[in-house]
Amino acid sequence: MIVAFSITPLGVGEGVAEPVARAVKVVRDSGLPNQTDAMFTTIEGEWDEVMGVIKRAVDAVAEVAPRVGLVLKADLRAGVTDGMTSKVESLERHLG
Repeated sequence: MIVAFSITPLGVGEGVAEPVARAVKVVRDSGLPNQTDAMFTTIEGEWDEVMGVIKRAVDAVAEVAPRVGLVLKADLRAGVTDGMTSKVESLERHLG
């Protein structure tokens, strides 16, 4: 499964880099394949491990923010591994 998610710390003012960095650190420390861009963090693995990492990331932000928003989008496809890479490689092949 691949999950793209965004955690938004609320009630901390405009500067959200530190709370968001706490979440990204949890993801990176998980050892699961992941990628972070300006809008989302994407993580790949089995349901329980991915959701566990997302929960720990939310909890890390909740330690410093009185309210936390979470948006996620999941691609559940049995038997697929390395989907984060293979989906992009397939797209690049079609772009020529």
